[in-house]
Amino acid sequence: MQISRLVSQLQPSETLAAAARTRELRAQGIDVLGFTVGEPDFNTPRHIREAAVAAMEAGHTRYTAATGIPELKQAICDQAMELHGVAWKPAQVTVSNGAKHCLHNVLFTCCEPGDEVIIPTPYWVSYSALVELTGAIPVLVETKEEDGFCLTPEQFSAAITARTRLIMLNSPSNPTGGVYPVAALQAIGEIAVRHNIIVLSDEIYDRLVYPGHEFRSFASLGDEIRNQTIVVNGVSKTYAMTGWRIGWTLAPEHISAAINRLQSQQTSNPCSVSQYAAIEAIRGPQECVAEMLTMFTERRDYVTGRLRAIPGISFAEPGGAFYVFFNVSSYFGKPLGGGPAVTNSTEFCSALLDRGHVALVTGDAFGAPGYVRLSFAAGMEDLVRGLNAIENFLQG
Repeated sequence: MQISRLVSQLQPSETLAAAARTRELRAQGIDVLGFTVGEPDFNTPRHIREAAVAAMEAGHTRYTAATGIPELKQAICDQAMELHGVAWKPAQVTVSNGAKHCLHNVLFTCCEPGDEVIIPTPYWVSYSALVELTGAIPVLVETKEEDGFCLTPEQFSAAITARTRLIMLNSPSNPTGGVYPVAALQAIGEIAVRHNIIVLSDEIYDRLVYPGHEFRSFASLGDEIRNQTIVVNGVSKTYAMTGWRIGWTLAPEHISAAINRLQSQQTSNPCSVSQYAAIEAIRGPQECVAEMLTMFTERRDYVTGRLRAIPGISFAEPGGAFYVFFNVSSYFGKPLGGGPAVTNSTEFCSALLDRGHVALVTGDAFGAPGYVRLSFAAGMEDLVRGLNAIENFLQG
């Protein structure tokens, strides 16, 4: 049986592949320290879990509306107003099976084959693949470490052609942790308005922002910019609910209506129980968010301090999320971990896993050769052991 061309060319997610390799080695009895997966290591807070149980006991286990229950849509709108000062209506909300599903929906709804989609690099591994599945063309624009891995307005302008349809932004960023300066977002938004380009703003890490950095929702930058903006968000990172699979889009009403039509043919509905749990996450006590952010801040400070002390390592200070994206290219061509030299980031990660038993994700997967990503969504004891192992590996 023949496989379609698009799917045949599709590459598997490198982050999931790295996590799977880690599990394989652990199953063999090898003590591997894994820093690959982009999910909080905390359990979902108790009050959210209890809300899920209550929803099941109340019989909320049947089909819901294909794009989410009204109570959740209203909660999402209320939170957007409270946190970001943006007034959305429930008719502008589509609740989906996680943020990745949302991204897929937006790209399929807004892009035609041959359209160009601007993606700043480094980028989350699925962005370009999701664009290619629509028949559109990813236009990768390399950002610089010295700019915090943030696309400059000048770079955006230079990348625009007559076929540019959409730009994908992610702030705070996976994999870099970069948070865009408000002035840069404003300038990008004004350029998008002038050229009638849709801004797909992935804001899944909006609550995980560290002191000294400011998050602004792209839709809050003015009415004209908001009319060009589609926001993607969800409960996965903020509330440690990755497995519950609830994300949403906030978009101009005609775009939301089109996304709703698409989703009605894709899936019957997002998980009913997860939707009720998400309501509690949004409307319930928020102390859990502050507590997780405090722990992530301590981990970030420890990891960046250790990396800063290693000769030849450089990185842009992560202002949000829970990643450090650091340059290891100065170690290429040198013997590492008691074995032969490596020549690129992918070989570096393979050697570190095999010889040092530490799992990172290659920057090649994010469109940034020479770099690797470490997720510090892990306990402090593991982080200490992991950084010790990385130092030993680099010493040859």
